[in-house]
Amino acid sequence: MKLKSVPANQGLLWAQLGVRTFLRRPIAFAALLGAFVLAAFAAALVPFIGPLIGLAMLPLVTLGFMLASRIVIEGGVPTPMVYVVPLRAERSRVVSLLWLGAVYAAATFAALWISGVVDGGALAGLMQPVPDGQNPSDVVAKRLAEPGLLAGLALRLGLTGLLSVPFWHAPALVYWDGQRVAQSLFSSTLACWRNRGAFFVYALAWCAFVMMFGMAASLVFALFGSPEMFAVAGVPISLMITTVFYASLYFTFADSFTSNGDTAALPVTNPSGSSS
Repeated sequence: MKLKSVPANQGLLWAQLGVRTFLRRPIAFAALLGAFVLAAFAAALVPFIGPLIGLAMLPLVTLGFMLASRIVIEGGVPTPMVYVVPLRAERSRVVSLLWLGAVYAAATFAALWISGVVDGGALAGLMQPVPDGQNPSDVVAKRLAEPGLLAGLALRLGLTGLLSVPFWHAPALVYWDGQRVAQSLFSSTLACWRNRGAFFVYALAWCAFVMMFGMAASLVFALFGSPEMFAVAGVPISLMITTVFYASLYFTFADSFTSNGDTAALPVTNPSGSSS
């Protein structure tokens, strides 16, 4: 596959196409995320390595959602089988996908461990339940004042953000182009850098979407006299936004690479299902 360059405003189109694609098959996309969440919970039950297994699934999840978006573009209905299809590819590609998952899990674990060392366990302490008999406000305020908390949070965001760059396109490059692990990570990094303007706009678009959606939902609950219910609805709302975001990933890939082969990505400017 060859790298492509796109203007910065293409990032806004990626987000828009993600929303439009999700709205065409919202239940199907929700089922995909639900299947992953169930698999992650099941993996978490495995002693010692459960969390690592969950992290290792994420590259396959991003690829599965890319396949799902492409299926919807072509007029089909995606099912959780999109997670299985890549594992039925030729052996070399399956091995590379499994290695990608292992490398991602190890790198993410290392990033989180380093961040935990920097904040001295302040974030982990913040997540702990408030002991009985203590004022929750005082306990939370004290935990928020822990030195290193902000530095640890900033480091977590920075390291995980940097880590997402080489893995952004890597699973798709392995599956559709047969690239090896190192080559796919390099190609993904180069593509993200070449289209950094579009990705910056893409990130801004999603930040604006999250803020506007959150404000609208909060206003609706306030108008109905139940503002406290917004906290309860926060989990399903965040899951829905995550699903829409994942539905947009394919378009970032299709605009960053081109191929003359049978597995060429579909043009993102023609999401109705017909190719050109």
